[in-house]
Amino acid sequence: MATPEKSGAAKGGARNTAAKGPGAKAPGARTPAAKGPVLKSTAVSHVGKIRSNNQDSGYAGTNLFVVADGMGGHAGGDVASAIALRRITEIDKPYTSAHDAVFALQSALIAANSLLAETVFEHNELTGMGTTVSGFLRVDHKIAIAHIGDSRIYRFRGGKLEQISADHTFVQRLVDSGRITPEEAAVHPRRSVLMRVLGDVDAAPEIDTQVLDTAPGDRWLICSDGLSSYVSDEKIQHVLATVRNLSDAANRLIKESLDQGAPDNVTVVLVDIDESPSSAHVPPITVGSASVPLSYDSDNARRSLRLPTLLLHPLKATQPDPSHFEPESEDYLDELILEDRRRARRRRATWLIAIGLVVLAIIAIIIVGYQWTQSHYYVGDDGGTVAIYRGVQQTIGPIPLSSVYQKTTITLDQLPAFNRNQVEATINATDLKLAKEIVERLADARTQ
Repeated sequence: MATPEKSGAAKGGARNTAAKGPGAKAPGARTPAAKGPVLKSTAVSHVGKIRSNNQDSGYAGTNLFVVADGMGGHAGGDVASAIALRRITEIDKPYTSAHDAVFALQSALIAANSLLAETVFEHNELTGMGTTVSGFLRVDHKIAIAHIGDSRIYRFRGGKLEQISADHTFVQRLVDSGRITPEEAAVHPRRSVLMRVLGDVDAAPEIDTQVLDTAPGDRWLICSDGLSSYVSDEKIQHVLATVRNLSDAANRLIKESLDQGAPDNVTVVLVDIDESPSSAHVPPITVGSASVPLSYDSDNARRSLRLPTLLLHPLKATQPDPSHFEPESEDYLDELILEDRRRARRRRATWLIAIGLVVLAIIAIIIVGYQWTQSHYYVGDDGGTVAIYRGVQQTIGPIPLSSVYQKTTITLDQLPAFNRNQVEATINATDLKLAKEIVERLADARTQ
């Protein structure tokens, strides 16, 4: 089975906020101007700074709000997210209950999965394509949620940001099982491995669903991992708390991702909840690959880069880590866990070796330093008697760096006051010969 990769952003452009449907705006149209009605939902998508096409799709409609993040490289990531989103948007209508909405949303994702499989059957070059999908239907004061993959759904309530969806990734499995910490997951080499997606890889994918209450003042965010992987929850929370205008908040989140280098496509759908039963965007807005005509051309990778493309998407030495799907099998999980343990053992061994080398270096410095101190001598007082000391007049904590090398028969009370003061203050000598000459001079200076 092919291993698809996530990559890309809006075909033929850096940002796409084109709307579809009756009364839709022209491609590239933005949210209503300040003089228009106050927005309660919006969607924005950006290609990022490295990708050459947009494999994200986003939708803000009457009752439905969705983000799909395609995978499959140039072979069809954009096709996968566009097909899935267009099929799912067919259920954007009022529902009598949240449970009916959940059923409709789950059924739409399953239907989209079948449609992707049919597309691959007709276009073999798209084999292995897939997409994440995260979205919800609003029914009065409830939210009906469906989710698969690693795009995310957040709820901002009372100044606090909460992740509602759970990532279907390998590293999240490791976190949930207590094998690694969330901090380790953020830098784990397998952090891009997806365990569940829609596509031609699973005829009956497992989809997370739930119904939650919502309240006036809530702000809901759906985003692709182009935002959540590069912008911290703290920054996202700050933007949602401080930027009240919905369109400005969405564009600010995009900018935060761009400021981090935006190596992946990034798509944001924002929904504000008020007393009305709907958060409709009129007309519905579609962004990303679903907002442009589908293309099944798999030769994008072979096309020569034109100068405008190079200017818009300069080549960089560091490419983003490719995300890819692996089947959710126990054998595969066991293999990855064993590999992770081996990697952990190698890390521990590397740290132990590094620590050992540092300890050896410190010991070597101590030995060399001590030997240097023992090449020096001085003359000083040893209990009222003149003595030659080996070392320097310093200590390391309670450890002295000198010791009596040779005692003499000269007592301090035999010396003139000047010489006695010199001995008490110690007289440095560069070597043993000089130290002995100093003792001889002191002996000559003794009072008879």
